[in-house]
Amino acid sequence: MPEPAWVAHAIWWHIYPLGFVGAFPAEPPPTAEEHRLRRIVDWLDHAVQLGASGIALGPIFASRTHGYDTTDHFRIDPRLGDDDDFDHLVAEAKRRGLRILLDGVFNHVGTDFARYRDDDASWFRRRGNGFDTFEGHGELIALNHDEPAVIDYTATVLRHWLGRGADGWRLDAAYAVPDRFWAQVLPSVRGEFPEAWFVGEVIHGDYSATVHATSFDSVTQYELWKAIWSSLNDANFHELDWALKRHNDFLDTFVPLTFVGNHDVTRIASQLQNSAHLEHALVLLLTIGGTPSIYAGDEAGYRGVKEERRGGDDAVRPEFSTPPEDSDVLRLHRHLIGLRRRHPWLHHARTRALRLTNEHYVYQVYSDADWLVVALNVGSTPLRFELAEFGLTAGRIIAGAGAPPDEVVERATVGEHAWAVIAPT
Repeated sequence: MPEPAWVAHAIWWHIYPLGFVGAFPAEPPPTAEEHRLRRIVDWLDHAVQLGASGIALGPIFASRTHGYDTTDHFRIDPRLGDDDDFDHLVAEAKRRGLRILLDGVFNHVGTDFARYRDDDASWFRRRGNGFDTFEGHGELIALNHDEPAVIDYTATVLRHWLGRGADGWRLDAAYAVPDRFWAQVLPSVRGEFPEAWFVGEVIHGDYSATVHATSFDSVTQYELWKAIWSSLNDANFHELDWALKRHNDFLDTFVPLTFVGNHDVTRIASQLQNSAHLEHALVLLLTIGGTPSIYAGDEAGYRGVKEERRGGDDAVRPEFSTPPEDSDVLRLHRHLIGLRRRHPWLHHARTRALRLTNEHYVYQVYSDADWLVVALNVGSTPLRFELAEFGLTAGRIIAGAGAPPDEVVERATVGEHAWAVIAPT
């Protein structure tokens, strides 16, 4: 089924609330009386000025630690506040025209989950003489997705918060949940909330088959995320071109959630070996098909490395104090998000390579009669081309590193480690 119409204009600003407001890690943890969830309201104008159309929240429901060990899906985490704080955040977001995406964990629960504490074995997946866990984490108990009560519970949670003002759900660890579970849950929720959007966290595999089997609207485009930073680091645009061909195939079925950063990965500014290529990564994110998501802090060039250890996510999930001051990277985010909003057809656009070498990549992004040409250079020699060689006439340079604004050109030169975007005249 087609995604809700509003998603075609969606650009998410993604935050991890527990870290963002300094609620985790914190000793002692804050109490509900501190109402820390309301601190996010102070940042909503920043999101609007950035050009975002929605706030994608990480987990906000009761848990013991990082939020992905949910203990009560119907209760706001007391370290963040209470129901009134959630209602206030939703109201202030809606007043600014911002939508709300929630993060739901339904593959597993924390050990304080009531059904687990009550030893209700039917709710949990067995493994040997005990219960299965999520990727070996003993504090994350896997739900039994064949249990009708679990199916009903999940659908009830989804409907509850959609009824409270949410616009959609990111479904955490969806790759670990049987597809048939989502196929049973989501239709009943859509029956009551047909405009809700559901994106599954999927890392590997056949994305299109997953969407078809689950009835998700979208999945996380990790293949493209990896190809973007890897091709820039290795000066190997062949990897990126292969990923974009796959991306075109996905767009025949659904529009992926695209990103260059999120709460689970090393920040893009730290991931890239050459800081000049941060611009290239952002250009790619905002000129290709998809529903883009900007991870909070990336627009200010924040750095942070994810480590595979306990507490290894903390560096990419810091506390935020005040909105960032103006900077080149922030201005570029605003400029390219503005470009995308002026070309809404980019949401479902395909790409094709016009010139491809290890260090030079010129591609056309197109939908029907609309098109842009994007030229990326990660080498130490200039990239020169004539539009006529691609079957195009003159164009206008509408963005680029050091590019004159709105210059009409028949040929272009893109300097070393630079880029340009060309539109029809």
